[in-house]
Amino acid sequence: MTVALLFGTLFICLLIGVPIAISLGVSALVAIYFGSTLPLGIIAQKAFTSLDSFPLLAIPFFMLAGVLMSKGGVSKRLLDMAAAMVGWIVGGLSLVTIVASMFFAAISGSGPATVAAIGGFMIPEMKNKKYDGGFAAAVSASAGSIGVIIPPSIPFVLYGVIGSVSVGSMFLAGILPGIIIGIGLMITAYFIAKKRGYKSETNTTFSFKDVLKATYDAKWALLIPVIILGGIYGGFFSPTEAAVVAVVYSLIVGLYVYKELTWKTVFECFREAVVINATTMIIIGLSVSFAYFMTLERVPDDISLFLTELSTNPIVILLAINIILLIVGMFIDTISALVILTPILLPIVVAVGIDPIHFGVILVSNLAIGFITPPLGVNLFVASSVGNVKFEKIVMAIIPFLFSMIICLIVITFVPSLSLWLPGFFK
Repeated sequence: MTVALLFGTLFICLLIGVPIAISLGVSALVAIYFGSTLPLGIIAQKAFTSLDSFPLLAIPFFMLAGVLMSKGGVSKRLLDMAAAMVGWIVGGLSLVTIVASMFFAAISGSGPATVAAIGGFMIPEMKNKKYDGGFAAAVSASAGSIGVIIPPSIPFVLYGVIGSVSVGSMFLAGILPGIIIGIGLMITAYFIAKKRGYKSETNTTFSFKDVLKATYDAKWALLIPVIILGGIYGGFFSPTEAAVVAVVYSLIVGLYVYKELTWKTVFECFREAVVINATTMIIIGLSVSFAYFMTLERVPDDISLFLTELSTNPIVILLAINIILLIVGMFIDTISALVILTPILLPIVVAVGIDPIHFGVILVSNLAIGFITPPLGVNLFVASSVGNVKFEKIVMAIIPFLFSMIICLIVITFVPSLSLWLPGFFK
């Protein structure tokens, strides 16, 4: 009865459009009030204490670094480099969008931030070159979802904290899967562009000299992921300290190297990051309260029992979990889903011999697909806003990219070495 109250209230709140953080808090409140003798103050207590974590500090700093870099000229130079690399191919602008999003993902760690930074420029540019608006926005939205897979990744930080898994190892584990998803999206965009007759961005052929020049111009931007990962694995700083280093580096590059940041812009960047982070932290806190009550009601144990009774075969377990996660990603945002599902699913997969690092990549890759899956589909709304494209058009155009990402997810799920090779190499 109590579990029915918990999930029934959550479903009703989501159905009538209540924000996800409030929905989680209200669900826990109703379930505790009507179904237990716990004090209502436990919700606030758990929400507050869950945020008292040094590793979680990496999230606001990575968010701030992403905002500073998007306003400080980094995205423009990454676009120029991507154009030199793939702009000469059929449908070049769409491929440039995907490649630039992959590079920006290695800087921002956020899907929506990647869509806003790259799509804000590329969607209007594609529309000007007679690309279909829905296709242009769908390319940017799907490419932006790579932002949570290629390191640094905010969801990887959160998963590492909740699951007691090395955040540095998670960062390394996301590199190859992120590249594979990017290649899958590029292949999809290429065939659609070829079928529709979209031309290359330039009339020239590939020039190694132009790529070298564009790469040199973007060198300060490209150093950021090198500094972050190199610093973590060189033992110079922790992932949280790496996030602070990224902020300082972004300020120096934006103010004194590219000179596209002003102190007024810096203040606006800080204000934007504060607003984004406040929303995220409220979601995390109330998600923990929700997850705590689920644990008290032994919901994780019931789900674990159900899955293990279904099969002890890791392949069957992973298939079932993938289906559950794809459905969850349609209705619950990545942060909330990670907080709620990691304590439930991680013990199950570890019990059947699946590596926690590999599972972390599977979990985040699944939830990344949720960024482009209605009705939640955060990236779709961002792309619709920055590209001035009707939401309905994007939903229709996103379908081929959605299938492409699911195919890549299957490959990532059943080829563990793609996730584990780099962490194993640097051990």
